[in-house]
Order: sequence, then C-alpha cells, then structure tokens
Amino acid sequence: MSGITLLLAQALIYFGVMAALFRLRHVMGLGAFLCALGVMHFLETYLAAVFFIDLPFGLLSPGSTVLFSGKLAIILLFYIREDAETVRQPIYGLLIGNFLMVALVATLRLYGDPVSLPGYNPDLVLIDQMGALMVWGTTLLFIDSIAMILLYEKLRRLLPASIVLRSSLSLALILTFDQLFFFIGLHMVTGTPISALFGGWVAKMGASLTYAVLMGLYLSLFERNVSEVSPQPLSDIFHKLTYRHKYEELLGKTGHDALTGALTRERFETLGQATLARAAAAKRPVSLAILDVDHFKSINDRYGHIAGDEVLRRVVDCLRTEIRAEDHIFRYGGEEFVVLCEGMPHETALAAAERMRVSVHSTLASEFAAAPTISIGVATFPDDAGDIRSLVGHADAHLYEAKRLGRDRVVGNPTAAQRQDG
Repeated sequence: MSGITLLLAQALIYFGVMAALFRLRHVMGLGAFLCALGVMHFLETYLAAVFFIDLPFGLLSPGSTVLFSGKLAIILLFYIREDAETVRQPIYGLLIGNFLMVALVATLRLYGDPVSLPGYNPDLVLIDQMGALMVWGTTLLFIDSIAMILLYEKLRRLLPASIVLRSSLSLALILTFDQLFFFIGLHMVTGTPISALFGGWVAKMGASLTYAVLMGLYLSLFERNVSEVSPQPLSDIFHKLTYRHKYEELLGKTGHDALTGALTRERFETLGQATLARAAAAKRPVSLAILDVDHFKSINDRYGHIAGDEVLRRVVDCLRTEIRAEDHIFRYGGEEFVVLCEGMPHETALAAAERMRVSVHSTLASEFAAAPTISIGVATFPDDAGDIRSLVGHADAHLYEAKRLGRDRVVGNPTAAQRQDG
C-alpha cells in the first residue's frame, strides 16, 4: 500500500467511526464518543514520536498527520453542532486526563528500575520521552482547540455561506502553528530530522482539506436540517471555553433572576437556540410557553411593589410544581416568563400550560387579595418556527390573543379535535 493511500484510508476509518459515534450521541449519549476521542490521544503521540513514512515531499508521521489532525476536525465538528459550553468538556478532559497519566507514570519512575521479565526489557527511555511529548502535545492541543474555534467564528463572519471553506482554513492555520511548535519539542526530545517538519506540514494541509470535505459531507447528509448556533461575540465564546470569571458569574449570579430564582433572559438567549439545534438533530419537538401576569400594573398600584414582587415569586413557585425536571423557566421581562419544554409536542404543551394556569390562579387566589391570574401563549418547534426568535414571536402572538379574549386562558394552535369541530 502506498503512503498516500495509507494516510487516506486511516483518515476515512478514523473520521467514519468518530462521526458515527457523534451521530449516535442522542441515542448512546456523548460518553461513547468522548471516550473514543480521549483514548486515541496516547496513540497519536506515540506514533508521532516513533512511526514515520517517507513520501516525496518529506518524512511524516500518521499519528500527527492523520490522527491528531482528525481529532481537531472532530472537535470542530462537535462545536459546530453543539456549543462552546459542551465542546469545552472534551478539551478540558483531554488536558486533565493526559496530565494525570504523565503524573502517574512519573510517580512509578520514583521506584527505580522495574523487575526484568524473561524476554522483555521495558524501554524506559521511550517512557520518559513520551511523558515529555505528552505534556507538550497536550498543552498544544488545548491551545489549538480554543484558537481553532475562535478562528472559525471569525471566518464565519467573513465566509458565512461555506462551512467547508472556513473549516478547511481554520484547520490549516491551526495545524501550521501546531506543526511548527510540536516539531520543536519532538526534535529536542527525539532528534527527529528537519525533513519531517516540511513533510508533516504538507501532509497536514492535505488533511485539513480532506477532513473539511468529510465534515461537509457529514453535515449535508446527516444533519442538514440543523442550523448553526447564532453567532456570538468572540469574547463571550472565549469566556465560555476558558471558564473565565465573567462566564461563571453569568451562570452563577446573573444566570438566575435575583427576585424569582428563574433563569434570566440572557440564559434564554444562550440555551434557546442550542436546545432547538439539539432537538432538530434528534427530530424531537420543543414547545415554548410565554406567560404574563394579568393586570400586574394594577396590582403594583393598588397593593404596592412589595406585594407585586411576592406575586412574581409565587408565580414561579407554582410553575415549578407543574413542569418536568428537564424543563426551564426564564424571566423574560418584568412580569413575563418563558417555559421551555424540550421533547414536548404541542397538544401536551397546551395541557401542561393549562395546569400552570390553574395552579397559579388557585394558589394565589388564597394568598393575595388581588387573586392574580396569568395568560399563556404556546408555540412548538419545528411546526411553528425554525429558530428561537421566531418561536418566541409565534408564542407571543398567541399570548396577545389570550389577552384579547379576556385573559386568564391558554392559547395555542387548534387541536385535532377543535379542527374537526370547526
């Protein structure tokens, strides 16, 4: 088998298996995909240090050219179809796991030389070299992954129409950086000849194009109906990828409304489209209920803002008793709330919204002289809208209709029985 054929066959096998596990993430969960991604890192580093093939343009290692480049491509694919909060999990898992492996091996080396066994002599020099290369390669992988995602988002603004082109350019630029700096470490540790620098770089440029095309084929064949998460400022993506204080504060302090304990509108903007993208990949519906406390201004005017604040708190308490554990409540405006229900069809959502309405009225009527009520509008993805903003708009139109009809009611799309009656 020729060298180029060997590299291409490895790339197809690697990407095919990893893409299949990724495609099955909604059936098997992400665990199988993430474990396979992590297991390959040791083999990548080992082959990058000891296994080279000679091609017309120079020496190169399949471990670096195919497996490492493929790992970056899979991480980029993971980001494209999920989000920064999700993709940072394998990035940090690889960093911590590989440092842990090196630390444990270094601890064993404190014992001294291991006992010799017949017919087998452990290569301790290779173990020491591998430890150094693992640390260096893992550090570069961490930098590469974050830089690649940020670069992809930057190119997304310049090349909005072509995932393949911006994926290829992102991979090519990051792999150029990685090839230079990993070779420096490899040369210092193992004395790898300079010809491997150029040969590996040429091969990685080919890998960038190959994997970008494979990513484009996968997305067009298997996830063509899923839209990318809306573009975000690069600083926000960086904060999410690096667990910076600003993002932790967003999730911890400002991620929940101080008055009611519901999630904030900012969290809705972050989670909403990601939820729809995940549901689209799994071909599951997402229902959204937007509700408003009826005549809330008059409650504040008549009973005071302290009473009004307590009404809002108790509304959220009542909603929590009626939703599922996986549903989310957001404070969308002053007295407006959104309930996001993944995997819930429209008729089920209408019944759930009716339970919320009844619970709020029956509970609050016994606690407040104003006897507050709520009006609710319901819409469902993908039948009513294909993105989160349009879905909110559709539900909001139903909320307006509920207000017009006299308040204290739920409005959504007509049910099958209602359509037959009509």
